Amino acid sequence: MSQAVAYYRVSRPSQGRSGLGIEAQKEAIRRFAEAEGIEIVAERTEVETGKGADALDRRPELADALAAARRAKCPVVVAKLDRLSRDVHFISGLMTHRVPFVVAELGADVDPFILHLYASLAQKERELISQRTREALARKKAQGAKLGNPRNPAEAAAKGREAIAANADEFAAGMAPIIEGIRAAGITTLAGIADALNKRGVRPSRGGTWYAMTVRNVILRASKTGGRE
Repeated sequence: MSQAVAYYRVSRPSQGRSGLGIEAQKEAIRRFAEAEGIEIVAERTEVETGKGADALDRRPELADALAAARRAKCPVVVAKLDRLSRDVHFISGLMTHRVPFVVAELGADVDPFILHLYASLAQKERELISQRTREALARKKAQGAKLGNPRNPAEAAAKGREAIAANADEFAAGMAPIIEGIRAAGITTLAGIADALNKRGVRPSRGGTWYAMTVRNVILRASKTGGRE
């Protein structure tokens, strides 16, 4: 049985109640390790932002995970790539430590080049989402909308719906390359993709279990927002 060091991270305590929470990450890695025959020999947990080129200096648990993995001559495993960072330069810097990384949601056989590619896509998508948000707010302001006005329930409700839609778009865009990777491995049916995602411990945006219809909805949303179907 191969070994690995598990690393969990949230950027703020409130994420412990979300799909990115520590317990969700632990469950995803547990299921992944069980499916791949990997023994988790050590665990490191961190609550810290992943932003900034000097992020590793502010993340002693990640540095310790790297050291533990070097001693055990094994990789560091994370539930999702963004638990390391959404910054492609930071991901590239981690690779210079010569410790391999395994991302549970991407599978065990993804090589460093592909990880770098996924990090680039994630960073680009984050930048595009931020840009679209700024542009949408600017348009509303130009139309005379009073942003952040708590006295306008209809406007607040509309903003809430827009925020939900934006989150769904972001989730679908992040899932698109994962689904493409599963397809590339020869699994092309919606039910097959759903089963592969469940086995990897990847959760839908609202938690729970993947079904063929869930996969279909994510693929359709990703195609409408610029992802590949």
